[in-house]
Formats: sequence, C-alpha cells, structure tokens
Amino acid sequence: MAQLQDEGARTDLLNRLKRAEGQLRGIQRMIEGGESCMDIASQMAAVRKALDSAYVRMTVCFMQQELTQRLGMNEQQTPVLEGMLDDMQTLLGKVR
Repeated sequence: MAQLQDEGARTDLLNRLKRAEGQLRGIQRMIEGGESCMDIASQMAAVRKALDSAYVRMTVCFMQQELTQRLGMNEQQTPVLEGMLDDMQTLLGKVR
C-alpha cells in the first residue's frame, strides 16, 4: 500500500495524533487523581472522536492521492476531486 506523499497531509495527521496523545495523558492523570468516572468517560469519548476524525482524514488524503495518480488527473481536474472528497469527509464525519 502506498504512503501519504503530501507533506501537509502528513503534518496534519501527526498534529491530530499528538493532540490525541495529549488527551490520553490527561485521562491518565484524571484516573490517577481519582476523577469521576463520568468525567473520564467524557474525555475518552473525545479521544475516540479525535482518532476517528484522524482516520477519516487519512483515508480521504490517501483516496485523493491515489485517484489523482491512477486517473492521471491534471491540475484543472484536481479541484473537482478535492471538492467531492471534502464532501465525503464531511459526510463520514457525521457517521460517528
């Protein structure tokens, strides 16, 4: 399977994962500090949503990269594909 070639997309994904990592550390501190289960569960749900969002973003970036290459799209055709994939990302974001 191919790797993400767009440096901007890779940076975006890494930043999303670093934020989720920070949230996980915060949850660990909450557990160590004896916070309520409801508060911890709320933060866990937020981390799950962040990871789901990162996964969808990675998938859409991969699709854009592969479709552009395999279909031999030129720079004039790319914005149409980007618009469609942005819409798809929005729709998939609502599934969670």
